Amino acid sequence: MTQITPDALPAELHKAAGTVTRLLTKLDESSVAEPSELPGWTRGHVLAHVAGISNAMARQLEYARRGESIELYDGGMDGRNKAIELAAGHSLAQHTESVTTAVGTAISAVDALGPDDWHARIAYRDGTVFDGGLALWRELTIHASDLGLGFGPETWSRPFCEHLIGFLAARVPETYKFVLQPTGLPQLSIGTGGTSIAITGMLTDIAAWLAGREASLGSLRATAAADGVDLPELLPWPAAQPASR
Repeated sequence: MTQITPDALPAELHKAAGTVTRLLTKLDESSVAEPSELPGWTRGHVLAHVAGISNAMARQLEYARRGESIELYDGGMDGRNKAIELAAGHSLAQHTESVTTAVGTAISAVDALGPDDWHARIAYRDGTVFDGGLALWRELTIHASDLGLGFGPETWSRPFCEHLIGFLAARVPETYKFVLQPTGLPQLSIGTGGTSIAITGMLTDIAAWLAGREASLGSLRATAAADGVDLPELLPWPAAQPASR
């Protein structure tokens, strides 16, 4: 797999941010309260989360540039969840303003980074600014699809899918090795268990499945010892804190 680099990441983040802000124009007042692709969440919940994580990650980057560290969310995960619930029912105008401002702040924080800043430490996952940038890329891209506005996983780029597969290799149960066979692309393996399962299909479908989203092209097939099997259950999304969406 091709690894995304700090030099390439800002351009990808600009694309992802542009997608989110364009999708805001597809909403009307009633559609904000309609269900999203995430069970139990309306589009308003998704928008509130996008604004929250964008502001949170911008703060991580800004503090890191000063050699300081701060937790991702005020009040931790409880604070994050309460903020989403409070903002989910906002009007379209309120969501548009908060999401546009938050995403813009996050992108500005990325654009302000110098070459050495990418290695600065942040509190998020006890990682680096680069890790934070990758997380923002995942959040913006995946949640744009969660809005259910015609920009599903089938639109995810190859670099994004390959990054996501690498990040989500932690979801493979310890007894399994998944031999991924994306259509028209080289196969790759994730997991180190003794039982091999081949997963074939379009690259975007494989990435979506690993991310717990619908494989929108319907191309996935699983085989073990040449026999068709059900797609295996996955471990929770890798998290340094209690599992979240």
